[in-house]
Amino acid sequence: MEGKGEAPAIGIDLGTTYTCVGVWQHNRVEIIANDQGNRTTPSCVAFTDTLRLVGDAAKNQAAMNPTNTVFGAKRLIGRKFNDISYLVDISWTFKVIPGPGNKPIIVVTFKGEEKHYVAEEISSMVLIKAKEIAEAYLGSTVKNAVVTVPAYFNDSQRQATKDAGLIAGLNVMRIVSEPTAAAIAYGLDKKATSAGGKNVLIFDLGGGTFDVSLLTIEEGTFEVKATAGDTLLGGEDFDNRMLKHFVQEFKTKHEMDISGNPRALRRLRTACERAKRTLSFTTVASIEIDCLYNGVDFYSRISRARFEELNMDLFKKCTELVRKCLRDAYMDKNSVHDVVLVGGSTRIPKVQQLLQDFFNGKELCKSINPDEAVAYGAAVQAVILSGEGNDKVQDLVLLDVTPLSLGVEILGGVMSVVIPKNTKIPCEKEEIYITVVDNQTCALINVYEGEGTKVSDNNLLGKFTLSGIPPAPKGVSRVNVCFSIDVNSILKVTAEEKTTGCKKKITIKNTKSRLNLRSLKLKMGTIRRRLKQKNPW
Repeated sequence: MEGKGEAPAIGIDLGTTYTCVGVWQHNRVEIIANDQGNRTTPSCVAFTDTLRLVGDAAKNQAAMNPTNTVFGAKRLIGRKFNDISYLVDISWTFKVIPGPGNKPIIVVTFKGEEKHYVAEEISSMVLIKAKEIAEAYLGSTVKNAVVTVPAYFNDSQRQATKDAGLIAGLNVMRIVSEPTAAAIAYGLDKKATSAGGKNVLIFDLGGGTFDVSLLTIEEGTFEVKATAGDTLLGGEDFDNRMLKHFVQEFKTKHEMDISGNPRALRRLRTACERAKRTLSFTTVASIEIDCLYNGVDFYSRISRARFEELNMDLFKKCTELVRKCLRDAYMDKNSVHDVVLVGGSTRIPKVQQLLQDFFNGKELCKSINPDEAVAYGAAVQAVILSGEGNDKVQDLVLLDVTPLSLGVEILGGVMSVVIPKNTKIPCEKEEIYITVVDNQTCALINVYEGEGTKVSDNNLLGKFTLSGIPPAPKGVSRVNVCFSIDVNSILKVTAEEKTTGCKKKITIKNTKSRLNLRSLKLKMGTIRRRLKQKNPW
């Protein structure tokens, strides 16, 4: 790729199960097909005795190499091990252990040696694959990208996603929420025909995350009113329910437990995913696997009604989050003009039925491709940030919101909110706090995110100490705390004592849950050397 010039900025939908890449060309967004001709690429990485495989190649050999095939790394990124430990049962056939700082570590065998990876590294390999797909199509080096994340990703998860882009050698120009990106795809499509503002609800149910966002779209301005979601709810959970159902059925029929056999589980899981897709357009699906375990064949059927029964609580949780989003926006469901479906899991008929019933029979909008809409919006945002493109996109304005409340700890372990959730970003807000003891000379500023009234129920983002406060009776000295959030939802906190002007600030970087800078530099160098090789993986 060297010497061929720099390619335009691209948009990447880094999904839990599939990744999609788009670029603005010829006054429109082009969704780029991979080397197999597919417009989406599995977010899957496999390690063998000789190679590291990414995408379709990794997924195709998963049944033969289940313990070294990693999928769903997005569910681990920016999290603590205890947050996802309940998933480490039969949901994953690869090994995940707690590491330093309770960070989840993925354990695989690569070239005969045990290797440990964090989720950022696995995601970076998927991003490199996306980068290579774009470079093969454009014929030049890709450096800049806009990457999407679920709207309900917290600060740590967003930072970790930026880290993954850094390891992959990409300049992540902006992190954009997936529903907002999908709204761009919908909004551009309707821009020529729409008159006046529209309230649009984006229902984004993907492979591993669920988001619902309510936006007002008017004359090229996309304003997010409220957002809700669950970053551990998606199509993989529906597969898991079916998987556990068939594991139990096999145990009942043949008196054999396959839950401890990764290869059998991987084969059965793949069959379950295929059956789930089939049930979107037929009422019955078959499972047929030869020699599933100990030479025993497994043949079974599952009806759409049984599948819906297994997952009904998850489906209903989606509509509950829709209700929460509307409540947070202080909007009645009758005020919503369009309900837009995004994400492959929205093809499930029961999901569509429950959503349509919730909106009193309103017709759901299926005019945009649910698999490609997010990458489409990311590509549009990329061309805007790079200053290219035509008048069709340059007048677009995105007004996103912060998904969680942000604040500091005050006396009694109480959370004092500085920036409430669903506040438009970028933003800056200040609060004044007073000293609580006589002759207090320093103040510990603990920064949290979450909706709990107690800080123990929320997530600690960072902390610092403001020193130099002049001794005085309690309640006399005042500390001004300022929270500032930029367009990438990155938070900066400043504390200043008013009488002396003593000031201290921090950029929240979640250093305990992120890779250290030296590690990042080493990995970037290694990956860039591999990119210059003919077969880097």
